[in-house]
Amino acid sequence: MAKFKPITFYSKPQSKYQLLPFKYSELDAKRYLLSNIAGEYLAVDKTVLKKFVEHKLDSRSEEYINLRAKHFLLDENNNIALDLLALKVRTRYQSLSNFTSLHIFVVTLRCEHSCPYCQVSRQSEDKKKYDMTYEIADKALDLVFLSPSKTIKIEFQGGEPLLNFDLIKYVVLSAKKINQTHNKFLDFVIATNLALVNKEILNFCKENKVHISTSLDGPKDLHNKNRPRPGKNSYEKTIEGINLSRDLLGRDQVSALMTTTEMSLERVEQIIDEYLDQKFNGIFLRHLSPYGFAIKTKSYMAYSTDRWLNFYKKGIEYIIELNRRGIDFREYYACTVLKKMLTSEDAGFVDLMSPAGIGIAAVVYNYDGTVHPSDESRMLAEMGDKTFCLGNVLENTYEEIFTSEALLKPLEDSFTLSVPMCSDCAYEPYCGSDPVYHHGISKDFIGRKPDSDFCHRNMSIFKYLIIRMEEDNFVKQLFLKWANDT
Repeated sequence: MAKFKPITFYSKPQSKYQLLPFKYSELDAKRYLLSNIAGEYLAVDKTVLKKFVEHKLDSRSEEYINLRAKHFLLDENNNIALDLLALKVRTRYQSLSNFTSLHIFVVTLRCEHSCPYCQVSRQSEDKKKYDMTYEIADKALDLVFLSPSKTIKIEFQGGEPLLNFDLIKYVVLSAKKINQTHNKFLDFVIATNLALVNKEILNFCKENKVHISTSLDGPKDLHNKNRPRPGKNSYEKTIEGINLSRDLLGRDQVSALMTTTEMSLERVEQIIDEYLDQKFNGIFLRHLSPYGFAIKTKSYMAYSTDRWLNFYKKGIEYIIELNRRGIDFREYYACTVLKKMLTSEDAGFVDLMSPAGIGIAAVVYNYDGTVHPSDESRMLAEMGDKTFCLGNVLENTYEEIFTSEALLKPLEDSFTLSVPMCSDCAYEPYCGSDPVYHHGISKDFIGRKPDSDFCHRNMSIFKYLIIRMEEDNFVKQLFLKWANDT
């Protein structure tokens, strides 16, 4: 039976403790951010950190108690701390066992839009040689069901995938038939601009539980400038398609994504208001990526990372104020980051995984049968850089594709725990590795961290979210909700 400790234990400061592994980075002029391998963090005064590492911290102090509770130190009062820490780490990395759950079918490169920021090497509507064939679709499906993941999502992309809707129907029905043997949790989504959607297409989607994902860049004038099409009515077609899809499929079966252009930077409140007007529950404030036509038109160079960060933070502040007024609305990238910060779960977002999510979280079957570990790597290949090409469904086996050096080498280099400047960064548990981006920019899978926009953007967001939680209890409770509801 446990006994009370002698009175002397409670009357004298206790300093006999062991430091557990942790990293620290400056949070502001007075504080450091401490984090451990499980993603637990604390913001502490710089003087507290000095006392802590010198084993001079009073065991009765609030700082000591918090450090012990968060697994930064080990003493005689928390002898199960190592087991708890190990459990949290295992939980954090358990998603790696669900190897490749997202399978992207690029069913065509044809598109009737001509968006200047488009990341895809699109083709005009009449070039059907850029459509995926039934033979390639069959071979790709064979690979899909060799994945060990119990959950399989098949996403149809383009171009505009509805221009090859007959193939989409074929893949959906074939996948459902094959799954009668495999019994996986099967999900489908079409990423479409909705300009071509109709009741026949949506009735098929309803019958087969196919979700719709579309693009909505903001108010009418902004959306039409960003996403031009014949008739200059992209916004009207999108809103009409959203409403029709919701009527036939249900509100929760339709999602939207925006892309930030230079014209968007001063209009974040209006963009968010557009999403509210269209009855969406949140928004993903997405930056431009340096791929495809975004490179050719130099759209990705239209604004700096700092300008986008100002846009992003202004958007978050507006969303916080909406929630203060009782309007439930969220920003989805922040939700993903906060889940990693405030829970032991990993949302599985490709850009925030270590090792990198390429191939592990997602794989892309291009219209011509070539296989790529991510959509961005496919875009690089369309630009002539085939560094990440894993093979072809018509020529290579599952084993040859997923043990390709084109995948294993960047994955080996993407463990942030062993990457210079990542390994000792306090934000490392929340970050990831993007070897495709860094190769595209610097021809190196790791990149030079001080010059990396990927690092600058993410570290700035992580620091901003933590500071806002530290200084405002309403924000902390709101962010806790976001982390646990997604």
